[in-house]
Amino acid sequence: MPRFIPAADLKSKYDVFGHFYSVAVSRRRVVECRSVLEIAEQAHMPDEVSAVSKRKPDAVFIMMNPGSSRPLVEVNNRIDADKIHELPITLVSTKPDTTQYQVMRLMHHCEWRHVRVLNLSDLRCSKSGEFFKQFKALEEEASFDSHSIFSNRRKNELGLKMTSDKSIPVIVAWGVSDKLDPLIERCQSRLNKNRTIKGLLKEGTTNKFLHPLPSLQKQKVLWVKRMVEQCQE
Repeated sequence: MPRFIPAADLKSKYDVFGHFYSVAVSRRRVVECRSVLEIAEQAHMPDEVSAVSKRKPDAVFIMMNPGSSRPLVEVNNRIDADKIHELPITLVSTKPDTTQYQVMRLMHHCEWRHVRVLNLSDLRCSKSGEFFKQFKALEEEASFDSHSIFSNRRKNELGLKMTSDKSIPVIVAWGVSDKLDPLIERCQSRLNKNRTIKGLLKEGTTNKFLHPLPSLQKQKVLWVKRMVEQCQE
């Protein structure tokens, strides 16, 4: 069983950077987003933070949405919805959350120095029920699907973040809610069939992968253990 590393130890080993932005969907509607998260071993950080987003990661995670992730500095990065594909990446230091510590535990045991985290949706919303309502309203009422990096308008951005190196594993961990089906289908249509896909598939499903942060501590430990075993096969 891999050692369950405390958060304090992980914070002293890894740095976390995110790209945060606001989208003006209409005159009265602005949504807060994060498009990518870079988790890198401090000893492996380049001199310029911006260089991290241009580097090939050891693995790419795909999860549901950024949740409660927030920047540690003030960010003023607003763009209109129809220009979202033109938005340049600007990384800032980010407060890690408990899900990201699970990713770091996997990084430690797999000896990965850099992991990139993408999401089915960029919408920052900590409560899953609210998130489901928000993305559905944006897509159905505002015809805005570019909150997802897997949308057509953002395919060039996705190509850069996923990288063309098919040896880099893609870890899917977006959870098991049926309400995610439209986003999951969009994502899977964009993933290259030759990519190495890893993740803990929920029994009886074909596209629901267990989230890294289940409610019980013993399940958190088990998620890390099973993922380490799968990634080291």
